[in-house]
Amino acid sequence: MQAPVHRFSDLFAQLGLAHDAASIETFLLSHSPLPQAMRLEDAPCWNPAQAALLREELRADADWAELVDQLNAALR
Repeated sequence: MQAPVHRFSDLFAQLGLAHDAASIETFLLSHSPLPQAMRLEDAPCWNPAQAALLREELRADADWAELVDQLNAALR
């Protein structure tokens, strides 16, 4: 069985954020750079549900984890 294929924009949709290319670019520019010592899920730009989703996906090494890692890198 193949793992689902998710796009970067799908992660933004999963987080309840606008997920068109322009909105993603605006979000990244508005919230970066995050301090290197700050964990992604602790960034002030997330509401509690978004932070919990990011934390859980990374903890479970779920199929979204790779995209969460990409988001982390994009915000640095």
